[in-house]
Amino acid sequence: MSKTGEPFFAQKDIFDRMRAGEPIRLDDAQYSKVLNIVNRTLKLNAKLNTSEDVGQIRNTLSEIIGTEIDPSTIIFAPFYTNFGRFISIGKNVFINHACTFLDMGGITLEDDVLIGPKVNLITENHPLNPGDRKTLLCKPVVIRRNAWIGAAATILPGVTVGENAVVAAGAVVSKDVPDNCVVGGVPAKYIKSIR
Repeated sequence: MSKTGEPFFAQKDIFDRMRAGEPIRLDDAQYSKVLNIVNRTLKLNAKLNTSEDVGQIRNTLSEIIGTEIDPSTIIFAPFYTNFGRFISIGKNVFINHACTFLDMGGITLEDDVLIGPKVNLITENHPLNPGDRKTLLCKPVVIRRNAWIGAAATILPGVTVGENAVVAAGAVVSKDVPDNCVVGGVPAKYIKSIR
């Protein structure tokens, strides 16, 4: 407890606690800060999904994430995110149609990453205990340089996909993927190395 009688975590900003993976309850005193960003993102996401060219999409997604996306990166609509502020996108990245990025735990796409259509990058989870299930548990997703995530794959919270790795279409990835290998299946398992 602090000198004021408040728990120490109450003194930390909710966004810092989210990024640190601390449980975030929906009745948290600072949760309105999260909802303000979510509401702003939902409006901008609607604008993004009615854009008429990739430049407009890139510009609107830059506005959502709060950082300019490099002109070498291409994103196709529709694209969905619930938060947006914790997405980081490198250079020469390609994101195909109908992808969903739930990024409250942080999503990093390094340079030269390929994201297939209908890919889900999920950083948010909930406790199994029914009485506490509305609590958010956030862990980052990191996609390393030159990795390729196949169509309709799902990457779960806390997973890092290694450099040059390939995630096969439809895979559900719950564990880290080493560099230079192919994984696939549900749950995803090692298939082979890439030379």
